[in-house]
Amino acid sequence: MINARNTGRLLAMPVLWMALVQLTFGLLSLFFFRDQNARNFFEPALPMLLFAVALLSRIKRQELPNISLRDALIFASSTWLIMGVVGGLPIMYVTHASFTDAVFESISALTTTGATVLTGLDDMPKSFLMYRQFLQWMGGLGVVIFVVAVLPMLNIGGMRLLKAETPGPVKDDKLSPRIANTAHYLWFIYVLLTVLCALAYHLAGMSVYDALAHSFTTVSTGGFSTHDASMWYFQSHTILLISDVFMMLGAISFALHFRALYAADPSQYWQDEETRVFILIVLALSTILTLYLMANSRYDTLWESASFALFNVISFITSTGFGAVDLSSWPAASAFFLIFCGYLGGCAGSTAGGNKIIRNIITFKMMIREQMQLLHPRSVQTLRYQGKPVEEDVRSSVMAFMTFAAASSFILTMMLMATGLDFWSSFSAVAACLNVLGPGFGQVGSNFQPVSDTGIWILSLAMLMGRLEYFTLLALFYPAFWRR
Repeated sequence: MINARNTGRLLAMPVLWMALVQLTFGLLSLFFFRDQNARNFFEPALPMLLFAVALLSRIKRQELPNISLRDALIFASSTWLIMGVVGGLPIMYVTHASFTDAVFESISALTTTGATVLTGLDDMPKSFLMYRQFLQWMGGLGVVIFVVAVLPMLNIGGMRLLKAETPGPVKDDKLSPRIANTAHYLWFIYVLLTVLCALAYHLAGMSVYDALAHSFTTVSTGGFSTHDASMWYFQSHTILLISDVFMMLGAISFALHFRALYAADPSQYWQDEETRVFILIVLALSTILTLYLMANSRYDTLWESASFALFNVISFITSTGFGAVDLSSWPAASAFFLIFCGYLGGCAGSTAGGNKIIRNIITFKMMIREQMQLLHPRSVQTLRYQGKPVEEDVRSSVMAFMTFAAASSFILTMMLMATGLDFWSSFSAVAACLNVLGPGFGQVGSNFQPVSDTGIWILSLAMLMGRLEYFTLLALFYPAFWRR
């Protein structure tokens, strides 16, 4: 049975956290930025704070036993939806966007998608822009992991929450016997990378404000910017290179970051099969795109072609979605190429979206194994990852995920086309949202304003599906899930 008290208490925590975040930005607006924007944060924050405190006070701590799998799945799914709604209220008040567009913007931020319906960012209040950036940073490692980190009483059930939230087919990579400690370690790495990224941006020429704001959305692989021109507002290839480095770090497993830091052994990155393949794929795809741009005389020098090619390949494959060039001016095939990069995705256990490199590796090895089995029917072909046999349940999970990803892309594209968008715009928008990537092409090349309200809700669902990797959300629609 579903434990309503468990779920209610758990959901009160992220609402309380969002209320505190909005109160903080209201105070920043009032005393630091002085941009007359405080009221737009205080109005939604105060009722949320009262609601969360009242709910928590009615449920005693000892009434929260171990978390069941169903509780964990309901919590993980509900958290993103509820946080998307309440996080969108300041967006609606500041920009005067519709409720639909505000929720879309908020979900896009929290899921680190980076798709936007807003324009004129350069003229918006600084407190609001920083709030928007912070939502991506907060969502990057996961609101659910935050709850696990601050509720040590969840020790056993917390593992179920972490599994429901953490991307990737292998989810038992604990750093500590206590799951709360594991969450703390992950947050430590996350904060450390953010600080280093902000320092690097500032030293490269960004203001303190822009450096901090963009560090939030680089390490979280979110892609929001405080400027309409995104990263090319600064017109610096040095800044693009710094962004490349930290987008890559954000797209590598945070558990691996911790192990490499703890052991003071950078070679662990290369020893890890997924990370090694990820780096090689990025280098190969960047080289291909560089040569393609040079062949089409898009830029005058090899360095410029290589810089923009590397930046965009990393931006798409890590699902960050930062912009540095007008991609509509590139040769048409480059758009398909970058969408393909977006579907590949980053590493499991990172902030990146997409299919994840580990799934691509296992799928490729399964294809090779089947070919070898045809050539040598009597041979025994063992599929290995990191030198160890891959269990049947993991292989089945990977194939099911790939099937869901393909089917979801097709179905949601058809649904979006039914709202009036052309095929190319619909497909690129769905690909951008399912892979929590952000930028689209065609009619949604600049932003998602051309999409109807119905289409916006479809894409909001796509972002939640992509962030929770399909199964966590889709499980709620099975009747068997709700039976005893």
